[in-house]
Amino acid sequence: MKFFLDTANLDELKKGASWGVVDGVTTNPSLIAKEGRDIKDQVRLICDIVDGDISAEVVATEAGEMMREGRELARLHRNVVVKCPLTREGIKATKALSQEGIRVNVTLCFSPAQALIAAKAGAYIISPFVGRLDDVGHIGMDVIRDIATIYKNYGFKTQILAASLRHTLHVIEAARAGAHIGTMPFKVLDQLFNHPLTDKGLDQFLKDWNKVFQEAPVAR
Repeated sequence: MKFFLDTANLDELKKGASWGVVDGVTTNPSLIAKEGRDIKDQVRLICDIVDGDISAEVVATEAGEMMREGRELARLHRNVVVKCPLTREGIKATKALSQEGIRVNVTLCFSPAQALIAAKAGAYIISPFVGRLDDVGHIGMDVIRDIATIYKNYGFKTQILAASLRHTLHVIEAARAGAHIGTMPFKVLDQLFNHPLTDKGLDQFLKDWNKVFQEAPVAR
């Protein structure tokens, strides 16, 4: 499973990229707005840090304007993937942009039926929001599993991106459910490293090493 960071913060992206396990980035208008910089400038800076798919979202709600914005975003960098919402207008834009060779991440997906529509429109990525489904009493991972089954049944090439992953168990479950990509906040990626037995084991190894090699008499 590919790991994407769900952030537009450059410091978080630099630190995550330094670990060598970040495959891409997802942004949205809310994340871009937090950074206080024009979307085009921010996306260019992100592309300088992470060499992978960088999702940048349109803000228009009408298909024609989405297409215009999408073309502009796609021209920023070869790694940019245009994000369109899973609305009727968004699907119209997805179909048209895909036919032009522009890769589209269809976002705000909450059902297998919506994911099927996106795949038929030529989406490069579909983004079901696991955490938000959990919030309203649905099991988000069931949607990932259903989408994976449907796409396998019909040979769709659309990649499943598990979004709204809020903790390490979400990441593990998304991988088990068949998601191709998991996008997560920086803090969740950081937490994937953690286990008390790793810390305890390393501490003991170092104590044993130091006991032998620091306390040993120096040969003369």
